[in-house]
Amino acid sequence: MSPVTDPVWRWWWWVVLAACSLPGSAGAAPAAERKQVLVVYAARRDAQISIIGDRELPNILEEGFHEGFSCYSEYVDRVRFPDPSYQAAMADFLRRKYGRQRFDLVIAVQDIAIQFVDANREELFPDTPVVFLARDPSIRRPANSTGVISEPKLTGTIDLAGELEPDVRRVFFVSGAGAADKGYERRARAQFRSFEPRLASTYLSGLTTTELEARLSKLPAHSIVYFLLVSQDGAGVNLHPLEYVDRVTAIANRPTYSWVDSAMDHGIVGGSLLDQTAEMKTIGTLALRVLRGELADGIPISAPELRVSQVDWRQLQRWHIDETRIPSGTLVRFRTPSAWERHRVSIVAAIAVLLAQTSLIAGLVVQAARRGQAEKRARRSQAEVRTSYERIRDLGRRLLEAQDAERSRVARELHDDISQQVALLTIDLDLLRGLGREESEESGRLVREGLDRLASIERSVDELSHRLHPDEMSEIGLVAAVDRLAGRLSLSGFAVRFTHQNVPIVFPHEPALCLFRIVQEAVQNALKYSGARTVAVHLQGNRDGLVLTVTDDGRGFDVPAMWGRGLGLISMSERLDAMGGTLTIRSTPGEGTRLEATVTGQAGSSSEFTRG
Repeated sequence: MSPVTDPVWRWWWWVVLAACSLPGSAGAAPAAERKQVLVVYAARRDAQISIIGDRELPNILEEGFHEGFSCYSEYVDRVRFPDPSYQAAMADFLRRKYGRQRFDLVIAVQDIAIQFVDANREELFPDTPVVFLARDPSIRRPANSTGVISEPKLTGTIDLAGELEPDVRRVFFVSGAGAADKGYERRARAQFRSFEPRLASTYLSGLTTTELEARLSKLPAHSIVYFLLVSQDGAGVNLHPLEYVDRVTAIANRPTYSWVDSAMDHGIVGGSLLDQTAEMKTIGTLALRVLRGELADGIPISAPELRVSQVDWRQLQRWHIDETRIPSGTLVRFRTPSAWERHRVSIVAAIAVLLAQTSLIAGLVVQAARRGQAEKRARRSQAEVRTSYERIRDLGRRLLEAQDAERSRVARELHDDISQQVALLTIDLDLLRGLGREESEESGRLVREGLDRLASIERSVDELSHRLHPDEMSEIGLVAAVDRLAGRLSLSGFAVRFTHQNVPIVFPHEPALCLFRIVQEAVQNALKYSGARTVAVHLQGNRDGLVLTVTDDGRGFDVPAMWGRGLGLISMSERLDAMGGTLTIRSTPGEGTRLEATVTGQAGSSSEFTRG
């Protein structure tokens, strides 16, 4: 078959022509300051090793090489294109695509890619260092290269399966008909000899998918399935290995194990699994060393341990494998968290809130009990205070009554005794003046002065008598008494205006006397202390009693500050309190004073006192 008529060749020619026609592919010269890296995979683009490499290698190079680089990826898929002419076509494709491109590093991933790069190096990548990842430790090391040997070791998975399932007696190995599949079968046969005859082995290799599924669905007890690699079945059908793992684990009636971590989350129980991400990170580290100037030949080839024992928790549940048999150090993946693990924070928070609420409720109960006891004590104290208050109030009322009685007695004594004696003395002096006409002028003058002094004393005694006990209160009533008081004060040059409205003609004596005393005290305070020129007194009657308002235009005062410093305010308050009345005083320095007092028609009712 000629290269032109061969389907593979025809396909690659179309790829080459399309690639050459793309702008910036073969004809574009890379920037001098950027490193150029080519990665060649021995797998298809959607293989797991290719996916992981395309994800990890650019990240590693970007983080470790800040000068800038360009990374290209190519895939030598020998599984789907096993024809020998495929590699020649691939080399021709790369030559046309990268003919003018000079690479600073070539990374070859897996054995076929290493062989391809080595065979076409002079033509495609002359003098370019190579970093490789090999599976076969005996592979030939290319010139100017370094790399990592990551040989699949399959026995670790058998050891793990024996720990998880001690009653296992037989292992069924699954592999395909492709070249790579057969290579893994040979590797398994060589490594499994150490387990014979303790474990019997059966190799289900190169079967068609139908034949394999029939065998896997009827496996005997005390056996396991070991998935190696299936990229092509016995009918020549090319397959995606991970998709085939899904089919195998779904149909097999016994647990399935494997050797590479890409099979996890595809139904296998687990195994001693090759960590492909760790492989790429190791290769990326070597690539950075070479890009930074180290000679590839000067870096020794390494074979690090890159396997990790892992199990799928969901498959343990599926096959009823006891978790206590999991060896120490094994990674358990896909575990469904318990309610405690899922909601641990919420549960802890809820418990904390519950405890806090419980403590708060307990505290409230204790506080309520204490408050109840305190309220009982307070009620007892209030009753005691109320009793004491009533006693004090009664005592104050009695004291005021005694004071008024004493004032009345003193006033009567002044009026009935002293005033009479002064009157008699006046008469005597007047007679003396009539009899002593012939006396000297000096004697006459002294008599006249004595008469004037006696007249003054008589007026003072009369005024004092009225202040101590206004007799007109019981004779002419409250309005007339206040009016007379205002008239007497106005005669002394102090303007007192008195008005009244709806005041009953008959009003109880005690509250009337109380209001009269308040008028006396308020007017006297305005006269003595406020510097007022005018005082207005208004008496208003209503259905409950009387309201007295006294307003002056004096200098005013700070009521709270002055309260308790003078007897006048206290006396007015106590009088009204004894009568069950109220007192309101509003005053601001510089703006005068307004006093309002109310009393009911019955003495001794409940009282309220307000300081404005």
